Amino acid sequence: MTGSMFDTAHLELWAAFAGIVVFLLVLDLAVFNRRAHAISIREAAVWSAIWVGISLLFNAGVWWLLGDAPALEFLTGYVVEKSLSVDNLFVFLVVFRFFGVDPKYQHRVLYWGVLGAIILRTIMIFAGAVLVARFHWVLYVFGVILVISGIKLLFRRDGDANPGDNVAVRLCRKLFPMTEEFHGQRFFIREEGRWLATPMLLVLVTVEFTDVLFAVDSIPAVFGITQDAFIILTSNIFAIMGLRALYFLLAGIMDRFHFLQTGLAAVLTFIGVKMLIARWLHIPTAMSLGIVALILALSILLSLAIPKNHDS
Repeated sequence: MTGSMFDTAHLELWAAFAGIVVFLLVLDLAVFNRRAHAISIREAAVWSAIWVGISLLFNAGVWWLLGDAPALEFLTGYVVEKSLSVDNLFVFLVVFRFFGVDPKYQHRVLYWGVLGAIILRTIMIFAGAVLVARFHWVLYVFGVILVISGIKLLFRRDGDANPGDNVAVRLCRKLFPMTEEFHGQRFFIREEGRWLATPMLLVLVTVEFTDVLFAVDSIPAVFGITQDAFIILTSNIFAIMGLRALYFLLAGIMDRFHFLQTGLAAVLTFIGVKMLIARWLHIPTAMSLGIVALILALSILLSLAIPKNHDS
């Protein structure tokens, strides 16, 4: 029994959640990454382990204060969001290559990108929760979105998107006078008495725009597991907070997981179908977690067992 989203148990968890997020964001930027540097695999692995560990500790707090069901929903939502966020990593890699971002400045872009994602996703999740509470049929709309997104992802090709030609980048170029070259990690510079945006701002805008597009898929996916806004928000934010470290950990080997896109498409489609048939067939959260984990494990194992044919 979870009770109100703002009862004593929830308020304790809200306070812990806000404190953890703010503390680690400040620690990350002001202490560990005060100076721009290329993130090593070892550093990325340590931070990835820290974020997963903190997420699991928070999950334990959810179990302690709210019970078994919310804790399982949090874990399932975290796994789903974390797995779907991996697709973001492929796009980040393409974006950085397209704009030619120096590796030592990539962390700063992703830091501000994640900060913006936290704000935007919080707004989107609470708006979604209000819609679902007032109009239950919105869940069926979410289900259709997920099925369509799964099918589109299945047939997506690596070269389908041009990172420099999205609507956000075009609008940014119209709004701000731009320099042609990077100026370190700065987004704006002052030159001859006026402020100019650098290409680094275009990179950040592209990262934020990409995250909003992915959130349209991933947030409805977690609504397919629970309609508890607290569980949806916290599992979502904890998953994307560790996204930067995961990017630097996997950047060099992401091309090897060529079946992962198929697996993520299957995850989206499964959760979408689950939402559409929920009125007639209830799939327990534990079973959903098991199915998602199995799909991801199979896609990773197949990627390792069947090398990608680069000539095709």
